[in-house]
Amino acid sequence: MSDLPKLTRADLGDDPMAAYAAWVQDARDADLTDPDAAVVATATPDGVPSARAVLVRVVDDQGLVFFTNRTSRKGRELHDNPAIAVTAVWTDLHRSVRFEGTSEPATDAESDAYWNSRPHGSRVAAIASPQSQSMTRDELEDRWAALSEEYPEGREIPRPDRWGGIRVRPTSVEFWLGRRFRMHDRLVYHRTDTGWDVDRLAP
Repeated sequence: MSDLPKLTRADLGDDPMAAYAAWVQDARDADLTDPDAAVVATATPDGVPSARAVLVRVVDDQGLVFFTNRTSRKGRELHDNPAIAVTAVWTDLHRSVRFEGTSEPATDAESDAYWNSRPHGSRVAAIASPQSQSMTRDELEDRWAALSEEYPEGREIPRPDRWGGIRVRPTSVEFWLGRRFRMHDRLVYHRTDTGWDVDRLAP
């Protein structure tokens, strides 16, 4: 049916987070653009959805972490409704991974560590931008210029309280491998009290 091998639980192992990290590394080894990119979907308490692309910066046995202005639309929606879905897609590899679960603020230590690793200009931009609020380009650039003078290269830029990590704690993780004639492989991990159960889904 396909030149691609069938995807089995043995291929992925017992830990879906480790399997996801391995697929990200495969995308990186294939020199794909933004192998850490994923689409995050949130919803208001009354169920109005929205989605946007982010970069997943932490993957561990607890889940995923991405970083953002928590007063942005996604931050506000996650504050009011912590349900979250995340999808990573690598079309060149015929792969995708879907996460569903809940969100919570990352720890201050995690947020500080990533903040301090960012380029100086990116930290200036993060405090200059009132993310998701209405603003002209000139207003944004004026704020960036003023803050660049206030915080010249080499001066410490404190992390604003509004900026930090969002941790995704998955309750399900689905791995998709594309195959010919839409005979795709889909394996979904469901979190249990003792680990993960795995089901195969029809494509």
